[in-house]
Amino acid sequence: MSDSQKQFEQLVGPSESLRVMSSLKRGATRRDVLAMLTACGMQATVAGGIASLATSAHAQTPKRGGRIRVAGAFASATDTLDPAKQSNQTDYSRCNMLYNGLTVLDAKLSPQPALAESFNTQDAKTWVFTLRKGVVFHDGKALSPADVVFSILRHKDPATASKAKVLAEQIEAVRASGPNEVTVVLSAPNADLPVILGTSHFQIVKDGTTDFSAGIGTGPYKLKEFKPGVRSVTVRNDAYWKPGKPYLDEIEFVGIGDENARVNALLSGGIDLVGVINPRSVARVKGTPGFTIMTTQSGQYTDLILRKDMGPGMNPDFVMAMKYMFDREQMKKTIALDNAVVGNDQPIDPTNRFYFKDLPQRPFDLDKAKFHLQKSGVTGKIPVVTSPAAMYSVEIALLLQQTGQRIGLDLDVKRMPVDGYWSNHWLNSPVGFGNVNPRPNADTLLTQFFKSDAPWNESRWKSAQFDQLLQAARSEIDLAKRKQMYADMQTMIHSDAGIGIPMFLASIDGHSTKLKGLSPIPVGGLMGYMFAENVWLDA
Repeated sequence: MSDSQKQFEQLVGPSESLRVMSSLKRGATRRDVLAMLTACGMQATVAGGIASLATSAHAQTPKRGGRIRVAGAFASATDTLDPAKQSNQTDYSRCNMLYNGLTVLDAKLSPQPALAESFNTQDAKTWVFTLRKGVVFHDGKALSPADVVFSILRHKDPATASKAKVLAEQIEAVRASGPNEVTVVLSAPNADLPVILGTSHFQIVKDGTTDFSAGIGTGPYKLKEFKPGVRSVTVRNDAYWKPGKPYLDEIEFVGIGDENARVNALLSGGIDLVGVINPRSVARVKGTPGFTIMTTQSGQYTDLILRKDMGPGMNPDFVMAMKYMFDREQMKKTIALDNAVVGNDQPIDPTNRFYFKDLPQRPFDLDKAKFHLQKSGVTGKIPVVTSPAAMYSVEIALLLQQTGQRIGLDLDVKRMPVDGYWSNHWLNSPVGFGNVNPRPNADTLLTQFFKSDAPWNESRWKSAQFDQLLQAARSEIDLAKRKQMYADMQTMIHSDAGIGIPMFLASIDGHSTKLKGLSPIPVGGLMGYMFAENVWLDA
């Protein structure tokens, strides 16, 4: 129930609220509602305000039915329906249609019950999850503890090639501890386990699943069609465990790599919702009748990657020279059009409770950049691999190229197509760019991207001290001590890692004004990739 609905019901009572809402559903106007209220003896001035509230509440009431087309920013032949292998917005959005996790993250990134109706622990090391009754998979099989055990443990198997393997390593044992209960034992305490299990990779699949082409889950939609790199079509799951949801009959999801093409598809009426809009397109979208935007400020960032194990990044002075070349305020203003906050070459953003605000801000300093460049001895043309696939990376690289010319650094910007960028160039280029979607907590982010043995350790920076601190922070119950540990880790990354983070980006989505139910969830755009079960069409 929306805030307007709650307020209206409180003012007129449940029975009158039901009578008015039923009339509105049958086509009554605000004037009709006003007449109904005054006929009951309500003063005209009071009735006028309440009639307006009633029509507003009715407009916010989800409507059932309809079909929408949605465009994400990525599409490739490696698109997957395996939760363990998800790696981009398109995968996350599609899998959130088909699957659920034990928990789900709300707008404050706090874990809420999902397939687990409750979870508890005494020591943050042994966790007990009580499963929700009456949940069935798309093929009719009832959810059981065996499904949960299998789904979690498969991340630990190297053969699975899970993107979350590094997160699952802390899980020591998972067992069915009752007919409707699963117990998870960690190698060391971690108060954030319910947050981790609320991320997309840990969605629950059927016990023993090896073929994910059918997308059999417990989620709000069933798979009708899936062509990797092309599109997917899902239809409403009438047996969904959340009463009344989802609202739509069908969702077609496509990936359109070119931002201009995405916006054109939206404004032509061919698409109802698109992800990852460039700030330069915002005025055009908002200026077109029937369309608007949703902005989500979060910890998303595009980073300059200087590999520490190959190329010029092996020299720490070259890395430092590149970091001093970031004119962060200019990038924020001219590239992101102020849809960002300034970064400081470490990945924890200011909205995170463990953000280290006292870390001195690295300035834009050409004298220091030139000093470190000359000290490094690096000369010649330096290839910098970039792509529109990594948001704003082309623009950032071109600005660095111009700045580099002022200190005698020749950066050769190589713009790669969106198609194949993540599989062919990201993680493989000596100097390039990545784009990291928001993560629900500090531990997940630092574990996935900075732990020495993490597959997504972009710059191949390795520090035993960092790894020890990361492990210790998970187990630390004292909040002040934990904050200090995260502050120390941010300082280490800022100083030593081959990563430059100029700013934290807002996600901007565009949509038809007929599409209702969207609200920001700071895990990422498209409502934290969870738009599917929350949106409806206002005909």
